[in-house]
Amino acid sequence: MKRHNFRKLKIWEEGMNIVEETYRFINNFPDFEKYNLASQLMRCAISIPSNIAEGTNKSSKKHLNTYLETSLGSSFEWETQLTIAYRRNYIERKQFLQLSKKIEQLQKMISGFQNGLSLKS
Repeated sequence: MKRHNFRKLKIWEEGMNIVEETYRFINNFPDFEKYNLASQLMRCAISIPSNIAEGTNKSSKKHLNTYLETSLGSSFEWETQLTIAYRRNYIERKQFLQLSKKIEQLQKMISGFQNGLSLKS
């Protein structure tokens, strides 16, 4: 299998953007959320591009796909936690809608990349 340079992958770059966005918006969370929701959001955000990067170094499409699955799972977990933050009024509606759109686009991109792997071969 041809290995991918993760730094050149759009899905990795968009995952890194989610990390940056997360660092920005959790600063407005209440102090008691530092080790709760804020921490969980950061772990999920960091997991997205990290698993993409790690997967690109694997020796088969099947292994790469496993890491992409983990990355995708982290993105859905992050989206759920974003919704919790919105429902707790930690972020405003406009920001919530913008971030929701970004994560949904990234989820589609990761799924599209997986489909392009053509695991049948």
